[in-house]
Amino acid sequence: MQIHLSPRNIALTAAIHSFIAEKMTHLEEHGQQILAAHIVLLHDQNKKKPFVVKVHLAIPGPDIFCEDVESDLYAAIDKVVHKLAAQLSKRKTRQKDHKQHLTQLERESAKRGFRRR
Repeated sequence: MQIHLSPRNIALTAAIHSFIAEKMTHLEEHGQQILAAHIVLLHDQNKKKPFVVKVHLAIPGPDIFCEDVESDLYAAIDKVVHKLAAQLSKRKTRQKDHKQHLTQLERESAKRGFRRR
């Protein structure tokens, strides 16, 4: 997986980079093939919650987007990764249920003597 970081008004340190890389590798354990991740880190001091983290995951099929706003950068990254994990598991469950539904339709049509095309 390629990780592309775009910091805006934030100094990108090695600690932030390694933290994000570690969290993104946890997402690969959800069984989806993640091609690339584009992560934008924003900081605006004039807001109550100044840190914004936006993530775009490129995977086969429709891409996944997620965003979170927090007062701590690391907390925002954690929440975004949690949201992405939920979206990936939901997507995997939908694909699994769809395949089971199709096999059930095949069995029922074979029982009745029909064939699906």
